[in-house]
Amino acid sequence: MAPLFFWFFSALMLGFACAVVVNRNPVASALSLVVSFGGLAALFVMLDAYFVATIEILVYAGAVMVLFLFIIMLLDLKAEQRRKFNIGALIGGAVVAAAFVAQLVAIIGQVPFGNRPFPTLPDRLDDVHNVGYLLFSGYNLPFQVVGVLLLVASIGVVVLSKRELK
Repeated sequence: MAPLFFWFFSALMLGFACAVVVNRNPVASALSLVVSFGGLAALFVMLDAYFVATIEILVYAGAVMVLFLFIIMLLDLKAEQRRKFNIGALIGGAVVAAAFVAQLVAIIGQVPFGNRPFPTLPDRLDDVHNVGYLLFSGYNLPFQVVGVLLLVASIGVVVLSKRELK
């Protein structure tokens, strides 16, 4: 059952990642990115990385996407106009993509680690405790500095987006 879920969430994530690029409406593109983040979080849950999955949802799908939508609405972006296809650019892009895939297959075929089984993990992996301990013991000052920088950036956005009364 686990491989079925892996392929489902992988296909969901890749499909909506393609929708991010293909959509001409920026709001629909941002919402497609939220679904892609959800699929990635589900893949992390399947790897028993619950903390990383939770952070993926809270930070990326929550805060970053709210910021993206705020910027899209602040700039009042519209849907793009359709343009004609440039045949030369399309053929060139297909050649570059094919060369990339050929090199990727050649390199993956030479890696001896690809056929080894994944190492077993301990029964209980308390990643929240380990990340919290490391964050607040070894990286306390940088953590506080990042918090202050985010506060200053938020205040700067509010000040810059304030409209002048005439």
